[in-house]
Amino acid sequence: MSAFSDVIYLISETSTTNDIGDVIKVPNEKMVFANKKSIRQSEFYQAQTNGLKPELTFEIYSFEYENEPKVKFNNKTYSIIRTFEKGETLELICEGVVNNGIA
Repeated sequence: MSAFSDVIYLISETSTTNDIGDVIKVPNEKMVFANKKSIRQSEFYQAQTNGLKPELTFEIYSFEYENEPKVKFNNKTYSIIRTFEKGETLELICEGVVNNGIA
């Protein structure tokens, strides 16, 4: 396996309360190294049948993933729509997010 050459941020959210008692979600970013990969054709068509639009796959070490729902790469946020474990590594299949919604 080649060394991971891309930097991504796994994004989780925690809920907290502000000064007036409103519950707000605070994003937490964790930097990890990854390899950016293309979406496989079979993955693309399988996701399309379920109404999903996969754009990128990132390969990371399995132990670094803690069920984060989002990834940031090159200042763009992606929603993780599926994971695929491959021994020591994990593939994160992602689709773009626009203004907290799906692109």
